[in-house]
Amino acid sequence: QDAARTERPRASPPALPCAVRLQVTAFSPLIDVINRRDGTVNRGLYSVADRILRVRASPRPDSSGIRSADFDVDASRRLWARVFSFSSPAAPQAPLPVVVYFHGGGFALFSARQCYFDRLCRRICRSVGAVVVSVEYRLAPEHPYPAAYDDAVDTLRFIDANGVPGLDEAVRVDLSSCFLAGESAGGNIIHHAANRWAAAAPTPNSVRLAGLISVQPYFGGEERTESELRLDGVVPIVTLRRADFWWRAFLPEGASRDHPAAHVTDENAELAEAFPPAMVLVGGFDPLQDWQRRYADLLRRKGKTVEVVEFPDGIHAFYLFPNLPDTARAIERMKTFVESNRTSPSAPGSFPVT
Repeated sequence: QDAARTERPRASPPALPCAVRLQVTAFSPLIDVINRRDGTVNRGLYSVADRILRVRASPRPDSSGIRSADFDVDASRRLWARVFSFSSPAAPQAPLPVVVYFHGGGFALFSARQCYFDRLCRRICRSVGAVVVSVEYRLAPEHPYPAAYDDAVDTLRFIDANGVPGLDEAVRVDLSSCFLAGESAGGNIIHHAANRWAAAAPTPNSVRLAGLISVQPYFGGEERTESELRLDGVVPIVTLRRADFWWRAFLPEGASRDHPAAHVTDENAELAEAFPPAMVLVGGFDPLQDWQRRYADLLRRKGKTVEVVEFPDGIHAFYLFPNLPDTARAIERMKTFVESNRTSPSAPGSFPVT
């Protein structure tokens, strides 16, 4: 593998605006301090960073008319979610689609309450014209596989049984137009949650999964792909060492990266007949891009509907940064995907991308 790495031309770092470059430059060493060499996460230091980045839910609409509220799914395991809705006299009265969102962080880091994800979900809510439910799932290594998948499916069951709490009375939702969205580890989670939901015994569910919005999903294997080798140490956030740490934190003890949770890109991957249509967003400066394209190819070979959207200049997690032009383009594609796959595509409920 080292020989293969040296034979390939080394990639040039991506051009980033100064503000983004400063953020990702500070982000990388912080991850390396939080991720301990013994395979644990320094939760004391992590909690300090979490408090700095944390924002509260607010029932008062922001300048764009978006309000938020938190609700418990299962308080006994600290499983909760933050719901974002458009609260304005100009809001459409037709039922809105629901986007259930799962943040990234290698299964081990970050939170639905942190500013990057809160800001992103507000933008999705406003621009896509949907109610967004951002899930606070349990983190590895304290809660390894399959905890995040269990939390995702149980959140869907909660919404199926109770609807979406925390909404204004005027806001109605269309649970037959429920989309799962996630970036990085969240993209992995929504795949497995959707497959479980689709494979469950038929019941009169209110929640119908209309589609998956998988943004730079986190898949892998024992093989080192061309993009992993070419971009390792060149681009920010994801390196082979960090990715390997996160897989060890999440996967069962003794499992390799070829475990089915990580390696869903070969013919042994089982997909339920009712697995929903998917859109996969791929960044050209993401070391994980080869796995993401293989994932899309697998869905096609299994007869599923899949759309791949390429962002040649995209680093991993690019769409968390609103001043990157590709962020608006990504959310515009999300809007189009939702409108094309919801139960009543012609129903109102979309707002201009801003």
